[in-house]
Amino acid sequence: MANQHHRPDWAEKSPELREYHDHEWGVEQHDDQKLFEILSLETYQTGLSWETVLMKRDAFRKAFDNYDIDQVAKISEGAINDMMENSAIIRNKRKLDSTVNNAKVVQKIQSSGQTFDHYLWSFVDGKPQKIVRDADGGRVVENELSQQMAKQMKKDGFKFVGPVTLFTYMFAIGMLVD
Repeated sequence: MANQHHRPDWAEKSPELREYHDHEWGVEQHDDQKLFEILSLETYQTGLSWETVLMKRDAFRKAFDNYDIDQVAKISEGAINDMMENSAIIRNKRKLDSTVNNAKVVQKIQSSGQTFDHYLWSFVDGKPQKIVRDADGGRVVENELSQQMAKQMKKDGFKFVGPVTLFTYMFAIGMLVD
């Protein structure tokens, strides 16, 4: 169990968010498939609420073969077009296409002899990094690390991995703590 104490305001908005915060958010993650799933969910969240994404999580798991990287990488354009008819998921073609694209990039990383876990955690030398908030407690939505990570991941072929998305992602998988 991760974070039952000191829940942020966002985690108090619904039972689903509370459950996610208490059992997943900020827990160090090192499983390639789970890291891929969380990255995919973070990309869907762009422009939407996290609660919306969580409410559709089971439907996304069904649509994307439980985020099995090899299966997702094989999803065809026709299958993506079929997904666009599925009201149980977020029907944004660019985001759905990015999931397949990103699975292929993860495969490429894995075929080079590296795990996705090692690839990601190498940005922080394998250790969670503590983030210091501004003295006024201001909301930080990205940092130099998330900017560097976004630049490298885009260079490596990932899609929908901007610095704001990756900043949240790094907190979600336990790479950043505050």
